[in-house]
Amino acid sequence: MKMRETIIKELHKIEETENVRIIMAIESGSRAWGFESIDSDYDVRFIYVRNEDDYLRLEGVRDVIEWKLDEVLDINGWDLQKALRLLYKSNATVSEWCASPIVYLAREGYEELKLILTQYFSPKKAMFHNLSSASGNYREWLKGDEVKLKKYFYVLRPILASLWITKHKTAPPMLFEELMYAELEKSLLPTVEELLVMKKSMGEMGTAPKIQVLNEYIEKMIPLLREQAEQMDDDRVSWRPLNEFFLEMVRK
Repeated sequence: MKMRETIIKELHKIEETENVRIIMAIESGSRAWGFESIDSDYDVRFIYVRNEDDYLRLEGVRDVIEWKLDEVLDINGWDLQKALRLLYKSNATVSEWCASPIVYLAREGYEELKLILTQYFSPKKAMFHNLSSASGNYREWLKGDEVKLKKYFYVLRPILASLWITKHKTAPPMLFEELMYAELEKSLLPTVEELLVMKKSMGEMGTAPKIQVLNEYIEKMIPLLREQAEQMDDDRVSWRPLNEFFLEMVRK
């Protein structure tokens, strides 16, 4: 509870110092996915809106606030204008922020934003986002004989999320365990369950010999899912709901 109070105080300080109104603030990353370590930091993300006059200034204003970064707290946010422009492109980050199970601030407009999100979810773009993340993390961290065990979660989660998308055509659940029990091959469950217990009960997990059965699964699934993503249709969306929501929030 103490850390939650600290985070909320920091968010209020941001509003006062930056002269903005925070619409929503959530936890992202491993804590939101449900596989944090005992010493994981807090990745706080927020969306804010400025006064109408700020958006009319010729010199413009920055569309991000990078507030704090230390060993415990990582706090930064996006201007609503930036978030909505990315949402138009079906940006997966905005969707994940709004799906986080850990919410620090939820102001007027947050629930409406979550409803708008559903109109802009693109299964194809979400699949490519997830598979790009899985491929990058696998290539960088899990190809050697000795690997960082915690990185398996950063590869498996986007693979399982992509499997969910192919079946349901909706945004996947945030919690890793929900995806694991819904989508992971049953033969791999004991291995990943054991790894999850280690991840949650220990600090930052060190290196260990790669888990061959997981590497084989990853190497099988990434090209298979990418092929399925390529066959999906592109979605066409309108700017109108986003423009209306932005103007509504700015003029409050």
